[in-house]
Amino acid sequence: MSNPLHRRSFLSRAAFAAGSLIALPFTSFSKSVKKAIEESDKMMNPILSIKPLGFQWETADPFLFCVHHEDYFPKGNEQMGPATEFLKGRHMGDDFIIKDGFRMYHGKTVPGFPGHPHRGFETITVVRKGIVDHADSLGAAGRYGNGDVQWMTAGKGVQHSEMFPLIHADKDNTMELFQIWLNLPKKNKMVEPHFKMLWRESIPNYIHTDANLKKTTVEVIAGKLADKTAVAPPPDSWAADPKNEVAVWNIKMQVGATFTLPKASAGINRTLYFYEGNQIKLSGNTITKYNAVQLKSDVEVIIEGGTEETSILILQGKPINEPVMQYGPFVMNTKEEINQAFEDYHKTQFGGWPWPKYDQVHDRTKTRFAKHADGKIEIKNA
Repeated sequence: MSNPLHRRSFLSRAAFAAGSLIALPFTSFSKSVKKAIEESDKMMNPILSIKPLGFQWETADPFLFCVHHEDYFPKGNEQMGPATEFLKGRHMGDDFIIKDGFRMYHGKTVPGFPGHPHRGFETITVVRKGIVDHADSLGAAGRYGNGDVQWMTAGKGVQHSEMFPLIHADKDNTMELFQIWLNLPKKNKMVEPHFKMLWRESIPNYIHTDANLKKTTVEVIAGKLADKTAVAPPPDSWAADPKNEVAVWNIKMQVGATFTLPKASAGINRTLYFYEGNQIKLSGNTITKYNAVQLKSDVEVIIEGGTEETSILILQGKPINEPVMQYGPFVMNTKEEINQAFEDYHKTQFGGWPWPKYDQVHDRTKTRFAKHADGKIEIKNA
């Protein structure tokens, strides 16, 4: 158990955007979207803006941000962490600089994020490669990865840990995941916390074959694409109402494949993140790797793959259009609500921490599983 001073110290650095009180605009991508739309209309161009991607990706309302983690962890030791020699020269407990191909983040033995609080939004953790161990202040726990997704509604407040155990002692432990922060509207910011597993076996894949027999596969994590509808999100999510047209789609295209992104309603924010491949064309416009493209939502967009396999993440949704005030792990509507979040956390720790360690990991031999706060247990094969 850490003392209150440790918790306050952790809060000051727990989130990527921590450090100052931030009043986020409704759409962080563009201050002149209306003007961009008008100019785009004239040119019949679906592209509103193009921006290079860094570690933390800009998003548009209703999303808050997205982080792309890619770490080439070595073999795991007995504690499921890297060998001691890999820890030299790092800012342990606050290690975000890639060294030897990976980062330790806030972990000191096992990489990851030891117990920390959230309030007022949701996390969607999409694990493409590797394993995540979850534990939280409600007594829930889990191990998921290699295609699984965890969707957690923080609501009125929860502590959770997200550790990346190096479960393989005989080979490297590559990790790749997205963590997406999805905002909650004011009416749902203080709902009960909830987490849901979207196991890889249950995530529908839409498969398109073009005229040249090239395939595009779309993981429908949220929303609907053609005849494929995603597993229902948590009940209080902005994504739970189909009218909000929230979509999280992970697209993989074979070399030279062509795929048409269907149109959504006008007024929907839609962003394409091109994170793997060499180049693509969007309705004839060439886009290079690791760029984000804000698209008009109410037109179809033809995507042409390059000379390498292509991977694209799509985030879209109807904007919530409410004030956003963020301080580190708390996202509310006003400064006063942020202050209240800190007061509540210091008083209650959002239920405390029922686990032996803040960097809780599960036994190496465990397969994928989820233990929910109500006692329900799900067990999946490796």
